[in-house]
Amino acid sequence: EVVLHVYDVTNSGNEKTNNTIVQINKIFKDGIGLGGIFHSAVQVVYGDEEWSFGFCERGSGTGVFSCPSKKNPMYTYRESIKLGETPFSIFNVNQILRELSREWPGCSYDLLSKNCNHFCDEFSERLAVSKPPGWINRFANAGDAAVEIAGNTAHRFRQAKTEIVTASKVAYRFLQGVASKQSAVAPESNGNGGGARGGSKFQAGGWLKNLISNNSKPSTSSS
Repeated sequence: EVVLHVYDVTNSGNEKTNNTIVQINKIFKDGIGLGGIFHSAVQVVYGDEEWSFGFCERGSGTGVFSCPSKKNPMYTYRESIKLGETPFSIFNVNQILRELSREWPGCSYDLLSKNCNHFCDEFSERLAVSKPPGWINRFANAGDAAVEIAGNTAHRFRQAKTEIVTASKVAYRFLQGVASKQSAVAPESNGNGGGARGGSKFQAGGWLKNLISNNSKPSTSSS
């Protein structure tokens, strides 16, 4: 059997902050079922240890660690969730843990994109059992999505600004060419036979010429 143990994250070192986190979890998880700020660990019931992932300052050290089930001293135990039964033997489970230990170095820990809950997702998937419920890591996933959206928006804005400047330069060169052509044609226009058409060309040519001569160039300022 594979069991997920869930903790309230109460390791801030400040009692007021810890109490606030507990209250947030009560409101958002217990009250409306949205989620909260949690730590999680996976126990495969071949023994009495749970496995999780955390930050490690050593560059080559693994972030995968174990402790007695439901007794992580850094957090406050909350509840346990059964994820199902794994088809793998204890030998296979230990092999999976060795692979994860290499693939999850402690220096790669990231609160939003690679935390203990992400590790439990992958561990449970490798054990061929159900993944942890979405509410456990919903806050981190929402934060990671917001960061990605902000980055994409900034990139698209810069790209659009570049395209606008380029298009303005092309339009300016086009108008400059049209103005010079119209100016050359305009003196030949007269009132005999289609004077309205000739006058229209002259007016258009004059307007474009004035536009350019007044230095109405597109701004190339990066601001």
